[in-house]
Amino acid sequence: MGLTSGTLLAGAVLCTVLAFAATVRLWPRLAGGGRGPVLGRLGLLLLVQVLLFSSVALAANRSFLIYGSWQDLAAGAPRQEAVAGGAAVQVLGRQAPDVPGGGDPRSGGVIEKVTLHGQRSGVAAQAYVYLPPEYFQKGSEQRRFPAAVVLTGYPGTAENLLKGLRYPKTAWTQARQKKAQPMILVMMRPVVGPTNSQCVDVPGGGPQSETFFGTDVPRTVASHYRVGTAARNWAIIGDSTGGYCALKMTLQHPETYAAGVGLSADYKPEVDADSGDLFHGNKDEEKRSDLLWHLANRPQPNASFLVTTSLQGESNLRPTQQFVKAVKDPAHVSSITLDRGGHNFNTWNREIPPALEWTSARLKAE
Repeated sequence: MGLTSGTLLAGAVLCTVLAFAATVRLWPRLAGGGRGPVLGRLGLLLLVQVLLFSSVALAANRSFLIYGSWQDLAAGAPRQEAVAGGAAVQVLGRQAPDVPGGGDPRSGGVIEKVTLHGQRSGVAAQAYVYLPPEYFQKGSEQRRFPAAVVLTGYPGTAENLLKGLRYPKTAWTQARQKKAQPMILVMMRPVVGPTNSQCVDVPGGGPQSETFFGTDVPRTVASHYRVGTAARNWAIIGDSTGGYCALKMTLQHPETYAAGVGLSADYKPEVDADSGDLFHGNKDEEKRSDLLWHLANRPQPNASFLVTTSLQGESNLRPTQQFVKAVKDPAHVSSITLDRGGHNFNTWNREIPPALEWTSARLKAE
């Protein structure tokens, strides 16, 4: 039974209800002051608390897909390791997308699990690369496809982008409906290293996250797959922390990305126990990492941005409005504002189809 299974969640809730009912029924019998009754009451309270916590944790994980499987839960967050030579892209496995005819690459495309080795950043990270059906069809052997880096929030696993947010299936459907061109998707977490580095090159030997996403990822992918290498061939999309990274990379690396999409994005990094000290006293870099400060104080790029928020349910409404107002020519900005939403998969699944359509319109195939 999968970790995100509805049956598992229903079973946990049922066990919690039964344990609570048993506690109510047995409590009068355990009203004495002896050792046995005291231990019995403690045991019942502990059982109800454990089951209640498990039910809440399973519900939260099912909603946000922090862990996609029991294996993910046991392994914890995937580690990023230093590059020690070898191929720039190491293919670890293949799977069929969850689409009609997915067993045939020419009909459904392919998802490859890979390790990307960044030459400049000196780090490696796992990703899932979705190759559309057109990549394998006759007549496209020399075609170079546009691509988008797709980032989760933090914490989260790249599997979220396949299972909970269904990026490959949405991209496949939109291409089939002629709403978007076929695109390669590079789906991964927004961090490099053990901490929430938030696309910052951490001084003093810390994770070189900005270099990895701002330079290495597109170059590395292009060395192995048929994808263009110009900025007009690349976009970057993310939600929450991943949305911050997507906007930051597009704002600060227009030589790499022509378009960036921030779904419920942050607009500056959050420095806390998960991130550690990101700047080590470098105030210039700290200000540069504040996207609103950057728009007001640095030249704006010839790039396009899409940001999303909700009138109710999102904490980023005001900074999103400030971001939209701050973008000036030659940059361009579009926005989606839902009446109601929240910082969750349900909201992002409503925004991903128009976001991919918007992205496709701003990229070029070669």
